[in-house]
Amino acid sequence: MSEMDAVVPWLRLEALIAPHYSKPRKGRPQMPLPVMLRIYFLQQWYGLSDPGAEETLYDMHSMRDFVGLELGQDAIPDETTILTSATCRSITS
Repeated sequence: MSEMDAVVPWLRLEALIAPHYSKPRKGRPQMPLPVMLRIYFLQQWYGLSDPGAEETLYDMHSMRDFVGLELGQDAIPDETTILTSATCRSITS
């Protein structure tokens, strides 16, 4: 994953997606775009479903590290949050 971290132009992708990323609403705080974008890429690279992505983030330190989340400090997005981050899906598809 360190190779992909170096090769993928994350800041450029985030800049392209940011104007279309849903704005925070009432309720749970929104997950940051960089986190959701990296989760989307992990799903594509490893064939993970939304529940599979959630489970992987809990189980694998390397995946959490790549996404930028720390277990016990940061909220891990649940499968519904991953599913509803459709902006990443629709823009990158």
